[in-house]
Amino acid sequence: MLDQNSSESQFESIDNFHKTQESDIPKSDSGDTRPTQTRIRIRVPKEYHQEPVISNLISEYGLTVNFNAALLGVKTLDDGWFDLELNGTAKQIESALFYLNDLDVEIWSNSNNPVEETW
Repeated sequence: MLDQNSSESQFESIDNFHKTQESDIPKSDSGDTRPTQTRIRIRVPKEYHQEPVISNLISEYGLTVNFNAALLGVKTLDDGWFDLELNGTAKQIESALFYLNDLDVEIWSNSNNPVEETW
């Protein structure tokens, strides 16, 4: 199942994204409270299907999460893919990305230069 944002005419290829590593996550200035956003794609391993991974981004890290697209079957044995827009402070986004990284969730970014990211 592929749920696509109706404002986009075509699902953007994963080729436009690169796998993010922990060293790619910039360290935020803890005093900066300006709202910002970033777009990521994540691969959630099948062992986390019953865990509230994305819900935790909202409840534990205070982010607003918009789904641009998702690929996940109801009773599938495969991993789930999510195209997400994360909105919050740079510190909230940084903390959430570390949380996802600690879970070994693959994080893909659409920037080749992490310094250009909007988080």
